Amino acid sequence: MYNHPAVLPELVATLRRHQLPVILVNDGSNAACSALLRELAGGDSAVTLVEHPRNRGKGGAVKSGLRAAARGGFTHVLQIDADGQHNTDDIEHLLTLARRHPDALVAAVPRYDNAPALRYYGRYLTHVWVWIHTLSLDISDALCGFRVYPLAATLAIIDCDHTGDRMDFDPEILVRLHWAGVPVVELPSRVCYPADGVSHFRGLHDNALISWAHTRLFFGMLRRLPQLLWRRVAGGQRRQNPAPEQQVSEQHTPAQHTNAKQAPHD
Repeated sequence: MYNHPAVLPELVATLRRHQLPVILVNDGSNAACSALLRELAGGDSAVTLVEHPRNRGKGGAVKSGLRAAARGGFTHVLQIDADGQHNTDDIEHLLTLARRHPDALVAAVPRYDNAPALRYYGRYLTHVWVWIHTLSLDISDALCGFRVYPLAATLAIIDCDHTGDRMDFDPEILVRLHWAGVPVVELPSRVCYPADGVSHFRGLHDNALISWAHTRLFFGMLRRLPQLLWRRVAGGQRRQNPAPEQQVSEQHTPAQHTNAKQAPHD
């Protein structure tokens, strides 16, 4: 949360209507926005406020939120941007997928109503790089910050590998989770930029950080090339010749599959 006070009270109220505890990360906001955050946290025991004395960037804020959730004993975290661009009607759909696939990262794939043309087409450069980094088309969009993270796997990567602290975090953590064997489950979701919204994306600086992240990931892909190629070959063999256990499990209904494992915290 960085200076987006207009939509925040309604967003928090929506999350609470879904009976979700909320972690707000004040990433060095101004005095007026900080006061609103403290008011929201002070009025509801299920709202936790984490404060940065100075702005660390989106990635730094998300990492603080993830660690706060781990301290609270949670297994999964729903990430949603504070500027109102994400479709809150899809929250329950994301959570349902997370319950069905507790080991996966569940990611929204944006369907835009009114994205600026330069930003819309510029995203495809990152899409292509992500497909190269993973040697797959498993990740349709690595930039949308509307996700459910499996917390233990995500923090293990953050604690051991380099991940960016600003807008480069979203694509980098997704690629590294994929490398670690974490499945990616996707959900199409409408994205609408508010007409009076404020963007903190700094074109030159943030694009440079994302480009540097792609450079790191490319060389990381080269180091993992044998492993990634074997995964592609083995995955293709499994799809062509499913094991008897897989054939049986594919006949289960979603409810039976969900009941086979304990539902995670949201």
